[in-house]
Amino acid sequence: MRGPEPAETTIPFDGFEPVCLLGPADANLRVLGRHYRTKVVVREGRIMLRGPQSEQVELVELLNRLLKRCRSGETVSADLLEAECRRMATCRDEKPGPGVRTLKTPRKVIVAKSEHQEAYLRAITRSEIVLAIGPAGTGKTYLAVAAAVEALVSGRAQRIVLTRPAVEAGESLGYLPGTFRDKVDPYLRPLYDALFDMMPMQKARRLIEEEVIEVAALAFMRGRTLSDSYIILDEAQNTTSTQMRMFLTRLGWNSRAIVTGDVTQIDLEKPDASGLVEAERLLHRVKGIELCRFDASDVVRPPLVSRIIEAYGNGGAARRREPQKRERAEDED
Repeated sequence: MRGPEPAETTIPFDGFEPVCLLGPADANLRVLGRHYRTKVVVREGRIMLRGPQSEQVELVELLNRLLKRCRSGETVSADLLEAECRRMATCRDEKPGPGVRTLKTPRKVIVAKSEHQEAYLRAITRSEIVLAIGPAGTGKTYLAVAAAVEALVSGRAQRIVLTRPAVEAGESLGYLPGTFRDKVDPYLRPLYDALFDMMPMQKARRLIEEEVIEVAALAFMRGRTLSDSYIILDEAQNTTSTQMRMFLTRLGWNSRAIVTGDVTQIDLEKPDASGLVEAERLLHRVKGIELCRFDASDVVRPPLVSRIIEAYGNGGAARRREPQKRERAEDED
């Protein structure tokens, strides 16, 4: 008995050289071949797909996203394509738990890419304070900003406050030119980047001017009570105990506070004094507060980033074991 006939789909493209999509020596076609049974042929301004019908919709979505990158002048690398294919596989296989929903922002619809991200979104929905701890690239800040933007657009929040500590690295803020706002803005750039990715820049700037969206250094939070707001503290590993307590007690009625940080990247002179480390220890059992942890498997940047994080993590574990070995050797002596 013969199986079903292979499906065929054609996607036209123009405006860029095929090598931008295919990579050197068609390396990207080999990546697709590892993840899909569909045969992909690129010829004369067309991408032709021939294979199982079940793969067609997913491949068309993936290729259209890659074509958009190429038209904007980017080159699709094999690592990027590998990450995209894995992400598609994760979305295909995972079964969202209760309460998980997509985040609809003015510019895009955002969904969780891992089990930990799903748990994170559920925590933001049901808890007044969420502590998100994990390595760079796991979506902690991005998903928090997305949840805040969706809440603002839907009317569930009247304001978004984005903040992070301005920890000096090698030079004093006092020596930088401009007003205090000019001096702290570079520290806040990652928050602006996430915000502009989710809504048109002109609209975002207007909301910032109207103070519906406030992007500020942590120093500006003292003495305030923020109600009907989504308040996000980024890079919280660089807060002191006093700053963290001050921030968490800014919470007013009908508000959410989301605290994100990576305890392996503490820039304070005394890392043990990190307010995030203390909050993790003291608050994990407090009702209304949830702790969400991420690891290298949640990284949504290119695979190389995950490998770097794992390498540093293994090196840190080895360094922690070394003093223990020395202590045991001294005890034996």
